Amino acid sequence: MKKFLIVILVAFVIIQFFPIDKTNPPVNIGMDFVNIKNTPENIAQVLKTSCYDCHSNETKYPWYSSIAPSSWFLKNHIEEGRKELNFSTFAVYEPKRQIHKMEECIEMIEKKEMPLESYYIGHQDAKLTDQQRQMLIKYFKAQIEDTKIKNAIK
Repeated sequence: MKKFLIVILVAFVIIQFFPIDKTNPPVNIGMDFVNIKNTPENIAQVLKTSCYDCHSNETKYPWYSSIAPSSWFLKNHIEEGRKELNFSTFAVYEPKRQIHKMEECIEMIEKKEMPLESYYIGHQDAKLTDQQRQMLIKYFKAQIEDTKIKNAIK
């Protein structure tokens, strides 16, 4: 048993030599959702607190992002989040795709699937209240309608 624990400890120390890349891609505010949609400050703040760490190029890496293997899980989660929806590059989405992404946001918020429960461990301030959920849903619905009107989409 003692040898097993030593092997585990040595393996844990060795994996610390393989850190994740914490460099965020550049941010162009002219492509960011909050800016292109002229998002009110109160809604922008909720989005930035509850969504932007995983769904933008403005990730703020917590202390545990320096400890493998949790850092690897975190990096993978961020990459997947950005791949699914990146608020920092929202302007590059075609209008129909923007609408689809906002519909997905509504669905995830309604089902309480976002933010993820695991995200709350280190980010209690990201937990959405029912009032914040309703505010975001209403806002996304209004933005969907606005996008449809501006782009003549039915």
